[in-house]
Amino acid sequence: MCLIWGLPYLFIRIAVEDVSPAALVFLRTALAALVLLPIALVRREVGPVLARWRPLTLFAVIEIMIPWVLLGHAEQRISSSLAGLLVAAVPLFGALAFLVTAHAERFSATQTGGLVLGFVGVACLVGLDLHHIDVLAVAEMLGVAICYAAGPLVLARSFADVSGLGVMACALTLTAVVYTPFGLLDPPTDVPAEGWLSIVVLALVCTALAFVIFLELIKVAGPTRATIITYVNPAVAIALGVLLLDERLTTGMLVGFPLILVGCVVAAGGRGATEAAAPEPAADVALEVDAETEAAVEAAAEVADPDADPEPQISSL
Repeated sequence: MCLIWGLPYLFIRIAVEDVSPAALVFLRTALAALVLLPIALVRREVGPVLARWRPLTLFAVIEIMIPWVLLGHAEQRISSSLAGLLVAAVPLFGALAFLVTAHAERFSATQTGGLVLGFVGVACLVGLDLHHIDVLAVAEMLGVAICYAAGPLVLARSFADVSGLGVMACALTLTAVVYTPFGLLDPPTDVPAEGWLSIVVLALVCTALAFVIFLELIKVAGPTRATIITYVNPAVAIALGVLLLDERLTTGMLVGFPLILVGCVVAAGGRGATEAAAPEPAADVALEVDAETEAAVEAAAEVADPDADPEPQISSL
């Protein structure tokens, strides 16, 4: 799972060399929907989701339509390693949202310190390498992180009692429909074999397969143990970028990543991934997103409700 969740940044970086970000979103969502939608239809899990089409649309916009195109656009100008590290800040934005809402009184001084430490890590990640990174691309990646942190709010309010597979299948299908004009107006041409391979892996492995495997992982190991991959995912992204794409391991990464990692753990209540309390039921649906958001949203969910029911409802496959 750690490998699957570290793969998207590598393959997005390869794909956007030959395919526009919007066309990539179309191809990725369309292929993944072709796999998940038939399963959801057979299990009759589409109807209950479509009955809530307004929150479904909002979720698709926040969790897929906006962040995926921003991610592709940003990776045209920054390394896959840096992209993976910036997405690792999702739990920090989730904790920040929790802090500024009515739940602020449940946020301890230690957790606040972890939040500050994590954002210091983000500042180091960007600031120490400012002379050779694209600031606009970094801003886009932070926008991605904010979207990924906001998506679970929609799920918690509207989809906690329905199948996560149905939600994801419908959201991917809706996104594919919306991005169809972009795919037709700017179709990929002269794409090398590695570009097509990247697109297929993104859709089938990093989205459809990752979703199914993670559901099984939660059922077997439980949501608590499953969160440990949250903290390994960025390291995998760095390793793949450095080893396969010859990307630089910068000072900002070496300093910023540990600070972000420690900040996320402390902001989640000072617990490691294996000791963390289980998230609320809505978090299970939140985790059923694409590979690069699932683990990060789990950590954000821990921050949101450390006292939640330890036995979340998981729809069986």
